[in-house]
Amino acid sequence: MIKTRIRDFIITKDDWIFAVADYFHPEGVRCVLRYVPDESGDRQLNGMKYRKYDFDVAFDFMRENRPEWVQDVHIVPEDQVKKVLYPPDPVPELVNQDERVKAVADVLLSAGIPLEKMGVTGSFLPGLQNDQSDVDFVVYGNDWFKARDAISAAKKQGGFIEDIDEAMWHRIYNKRIPEISYEEFILHEKRKGNRGMVGGTYFDLLFVRDWDQINEPLPRGTDVGTMRIEATVTDAELAFDNPSVYRVDHDEIDHVLSYTHTYAGQALEGEVIDAQGVVEQVGDIKRLVVGTSREPKGEWIRSLTLLEKNR
Repeated sequence: MIKTRIRDFIITKDDWIFAVADYFHPEGVRCVLRYVPDESGDRQLNGMKYRKYDFDVAFDFMRENRPEWVQDVHIVPEDQVKKVLYPPDPVPELVNQDERVKAVADVLLSAGIPLEKMGVTGSFLPGLQNDQSDVDFVVYGNDWFKARDAISAAKKQGGFIEDIDEAMWHRIYNKRIPEISYEEFILHEKRKGNRGMVGGTYFDLLFVRDWDQINEPLPRGTDVGTMRIEATVTDAELAFDNPSVYRVDHDEIDHVLSYTHTYAGQALEGEVIDAQGVVEQVGDIKRLVVGTSREPKGEWIRSLTLLEKNR
């Protein structure tokens, strides 16, 4: 059985490259197509040209070429997997080749985070990055919080690692099109501290569960309507995961899940949130799901505690 987590990549026998999208794979590797060999592609790997596919285009391609692999994500049979790419593997080589990766890795190493607990994903993982590629950096488990604090400290010192400027924040906001105002978006984002610029390139510090945090799959639920709630967050340990998980104290809702990166890390334990999304019934419990579409409309998570502090 293939052992994979989110942010890993797989390469199939067709040389298609997929990003792993789940911690659990009951019927095959749950992932999303990212790169396909294409003679007119603008990326190159081992002498082969590749084209990057965005989310919707990837689903169109898969429906046409492997419809039997298409569900809520793409399900790749294990016998079609040629190779698994793990985020920590390229880091030692990239540290010697790319000053941006070296700068982030050096900060994390100085904070006591070992190389095997950090990695790169996105285009850097298969080696398909170009000059415009963002640096998607991975840290595993609770070391992520230590890494985030170290990066925040490095930004304050000035130098190669910097804060995001106003123009880039507007770009991020306009790309995500969230259901909250720009002012509220910025308040939440700046507190998270997991994004920045390194050598003029945008980078993101992404959380992935450590192996001992991977316990049981999220069962599929039944949609029973929509709801807006106010509730106190009782556990935010996996708030930066994908999906983000917020345990809440509420009469009906057990926890809030967010499948959109916009609302990862949106609230801390002990804070009151305002959230609207789709209610799923899972056995005896109900949960609120935010991010039920690529650009969710009418769905959000806001920290009322944070907003109140900044009035």
